[in-house]
Amino acid sequence: MSAVTTPRRGLRIPLRFKILLSLLVVITIVVSVITFTMANLFHSDKRTYIRDLTSLVAVHAAEEVNSIVQGYNERLQVFGRVMYDPFLPQQEKAKLLEGLFEDFPEFIAVTLYQNKTEQATVFDARGLQGAGLAKQDLQAFRDANPLPFDKITTERPFVFNATLNDKLPAFVLATPVALTDTEAPVIAAATIKMDALLRVADRTSVFEIFIVDNAGNILVSREPQHVSARAPLDWLPLDTLRALEPLIKGQTAASSLEYLANGNEMVGAFARVEVSKMVLGTQIPKSAAYLTARELLNNLTGVSLGLLVLSALMSLFWSRQITRPVEQLSLAAREVGQGKFDIHVDITSNDEMGELAHSFNHMATELHSREEALKQAQAALVQSEKMSAFGQLSAGIAHEVKNPLAGILGYAQLSMRKVDKESPVYRHLSLIEKETKRCKEIIENLMRFARQEKVAMEITELNNVVSEACAIVDHQLTINQVKLNKELTPDLPKFMGNGNQLQQVLMNLMINAQQAMDGKNGSVTVSTRLLDGDKLEVRVSDTGPGIPKEIQAKIFEPFFTTKAVGKGTGLGLSVSYGIIRDHQGEIHIESEPGQGASFVITLPATVSPKEVDARAAAG
Repeated sequence: MSAVTTPRRGLRIPLRFKILLSLLVVITIVVSVITFTMANLFHSDKRTYIRDLTSLVAVHAAEEVNSIVQGYNERLQVFGRVMYDPFLPQQEKAKLLEGLFEDFPEFIAVTLYQNKTEQATVFDARGLQGAGLAKQDLQAFRDANPLPFDKITTERPFVFNATLNDKLPAFVLATPVALTDTEAPVIAAATIKMDALLRVADRTSVFEIFIVDNAGNILVSREPQHVSARAPLDWLPLDTLRALEPLIKGQTAASSLEYLANGNEMVGAFARVEVSKMVLGTQIPKSAAYLTARELLNNLTGVSLGLLVLSALMSLFWSRQITRPVEQLSLAAREVGQGKFDIHVDITSNDEMGELAHSFNHMATELHSREEALKQAQAALVQSEKMSAFGQLSAGIAHEVKNPLAGILGYAQLSMRKVDKESPVYRHLSLIEKETKRCKEIIENLMRFARQEKVAMEITELNNVVSEACAIVDHQLTINQVKLNKELTPDLPKFMGNGNQLQQVLMNLMINAQQAMDGKNGSVTVSTRLLDGDKLEVRVSDTGPGIPKEIQAKIFEPFFTTKAVGKGTGLGLSVSYGIIRDHQGEIHIESEPGQGASFVITLPATVSPKEVDARAAAG
């Protein structure tokens, strides 16, 4: 005998919490490793990363400034050609220039120079008025800051800061005008608002962007005082300024440096604006760079915590989805263990848990069906024992009654010899003799039917078997208002069979027919005939309610009965089916609801005993 291990009782942790804890541990480890790796990589490469990023910002900003200045230079060429054209009438020229100022609102004033002498100047009066300036202010600035004509070439327009007040940050762009019919070069100088360049400086809040004009002064900066004061790069160390000389001379396109400015450690990058050879710089304090790293770490930490919370909620949800069917199955299993087999588990998914629930429901249904079958079998066995005891008791009673009947019959016959046949007493004695013989015959048939004997196949006459069976049940059918009819075909061939067993089959069919009528008037007809020369047919028909189609296929199953408990065992038709099969015959039913039922038995005619024994052994 194998030993049964008793599980230890301890702290009970539900399965869903085990799943939840397992997922949280895995996710925590994975997120922690990712966070640590990213932080470590960031810390190890932050210097290179910041320098490269600073250089990238500087190059992109320089390209944007170069595009803006190039556009201004092209527009200035248009202004110069219109202003210099000697063939345009003054009125039309003025109208064209007014339209150009409307199309290019950044331009405030344009001046033409030839042989270093001012030839003409046009102004945008509205732009000057909006900044609170007059033409004299511009003229005074030009007089105080004359153009360096020797530095203005076709390859390099000259740009310098021309801010007069905080309301009008501006710069001067001077470039030769492309003309074909002049001997001396013509130079156009435009005073242009700095709004577009200032937007470049304000594009990012992390990096400080500034532009140094061709005069070496601050042109664009996030600090307005540096712009208005046209301050030089005095905050940069000398070694840094020396490192910028190759960039200013055009020998390099960009460079990245670390320097100390005003007591702060800075990471800076410088790029050249190709169209005018200006220098654009970006810088960021190292502390801000570390702050960025800390912000990244804080963001990673926040994302990690968010992932943990989200994973906890999702794990709780999914674990609940997984364990809920298990809990339902556990509760259902307890119910089944208590003998409640009519339980059903809801199938909520199409996965393995759904298949398990379906299998459990099928198992519970099978157990319920088997329990009902066992109950019916137990009731049938009890009823069968009762019937067996009743049969033995009936055989004893019949044996005891037979002797008195023999005495009554003998005395009646003796008395008849002494009485005149014409006497009424003789008729009474004849009736007594007739009924006594009938009772004796019934009792002999009953004793023969109840006698336990070895089943032996012998030459048997079918009509005799039918007549003896009808004689036994005739009285019972009569008292239940059921008329018994016999339609026997004479001179039927004999067959090999056991008359006692066939009587049992016929009596069972006739009694079932009488019980199906439930006390109502009706009739039972037993008929015999020959089929095709080698088949005998016995048909037991009644005028009862018939048998429904849905149960006709089940009536020959063991313990199947439609009768109330105590009125049937469910074995009669099953035993009858077995008896007919042992006789190498067939039995089937023909019935329509409300039109009665007919049980049809076919038996082989004139079969030798050896063939019967051989068929029985093979079956």
